[in-house]
Amino acid sequence: MFQQTLASKAYELITDEGEERVCEAISEKSCKETPGNFFKNVFSGSLSKLAEQLVSPGTTLPWILAALGVPNLFTGALVPIKDAGSLLPQLFVSAKIRAYAIRKWFWVIPALIQALALAAMAFVVKETEGNIAGVLILSLLLIFSLASGVASISFKDVIGKTIPKGKRGQLLAMRSTIGGILTLVAGVFILQDLEGEEDQNMLFWLVMAGAILWGLSAFLFALIFEEKGATEGGRTPVKELKNAWKFWKEASNLRRFIVTRGLLMAIPLAQPFFVVLGKEELGSEVNNLGIMVIAAGIANVISSPFWGRFADHSSRKLMVWVSILGMLNISLMALFPFWPDSLQNIYVFAALFLVQVMAHGGARLSRKTYLVDFAPEKERPLYVSLSNTMIGVFTLLAAGLGSLSSLFGVQAMLMVFVGLLGLGLILALRLREV
Repeated sequence: MFQQTLASKAYELITDEGEERVCEAISEKSCKETPGNFFKNVFSGSLSKLAEQLVSPGTTLPWILAALGVPNLFTGALVPIKDAGSLLPQLFVSAKIRAYAIRKWFWVIPALIQALALAAMAFVVKETEGNIAGVLILSLLLIFSLASGVASISFKDVIGKTIPKGKRGQLLAMRSTIGGILTLVAGVFILQDLEGEEDQNMLFWLVMAGAILWGLSAFLFALIFEEKGATEGGRTPVKELKNAWKFWKEASNLRRFIVTRGLLMAIPLAQPFFVVLGKEELGSEVNNLGIMVIAAGIANVISSPFWGRFADHSSRKLMVWVSILGMLNISLMALFPFWPDSLQNIYVFAALFLVQVMAHGGARLSRKTYLVDFAPEKERPLYVSLSNTMIGVFTLLAAGLGSLSSLFGVQAMLMVFVGLLGLGLILALRLREV
């Protein structure tokens, strides 16, 4: 009882909740359990956010592959495998999830699978090198990503059932903020212990720490109180595909949102090219794992609280402003080689990299909040899976854009991303407020 009261007081303080709690789109029982569920979700998410940064296809994994002498061909496949593996299968999984009244286990069990995949990866890092390490790490990353895809559908459904509208953005932001603080601490530790050396034992513990964090995150998420939901309307994957196609044709706002979200993918897709351009202009000093992890941590700490409240106010407007921020920042990076020599240094580069991570966080938070608030309760898993599957297809297509950089250069590639964000901005302005 004391813990419940303490959670309620903290929840009211943090979320600006009034004396009388107003819950939209969730049951009365779930409303009473909201404070406890809020913090269980936050702490679970904080640990998983840290785990994601410790073993990230965009920062730490490329660095680890390089330390193990793995060819660049494997490094280039990391992000496509992570994104496509987690997104493409979701449309088929959502049909099965609907048949279960309690859906949190579709997050907990995949999280445990992710923990086991990273634990196996840690031993690969410790015991193998070269092509063998590359093949095994990519294979385990694919398993990790498929589990992540199942969890993604469940997460949005559970948050829609347990957290009232108007508080979801703040929950997502707090997960990112605390995770960012933990990431910042981890980055400082990594910077001290890994700078200038390739310590396989330290890399082993880096990946193993990610595995342990996913296990703890799964335990906390399992404690969330979730009422039984509707199970009627269960469909086979074939029927799910037909129903998804019906929504795609008839729901113009959903279609517009999915295309907008796809265009906003230009923000994370541009990030690796930041590193490529930085290496060309600044040399090897950019290639530092600790700096990348620290930048990601600072970005989440600075931006997440603001993004969360912005998303609860209007997730559509947040997509608009994130598009503008991404366009400006990518343009500045494309022009980086033409800056005065006094400004072409690691500190300015790190600032641009940090802003890019911030923009990515805003894009992720805005589209997650918009989709949860916009999707009808009974069809939320289908809306989520349809959106993610279409983005998986977009990711595979966008992966081919990387070849353009070898023909036209990195700067031209960055300007292509600016153009895509310009289209995303136009579509975001036309989205319906939810």
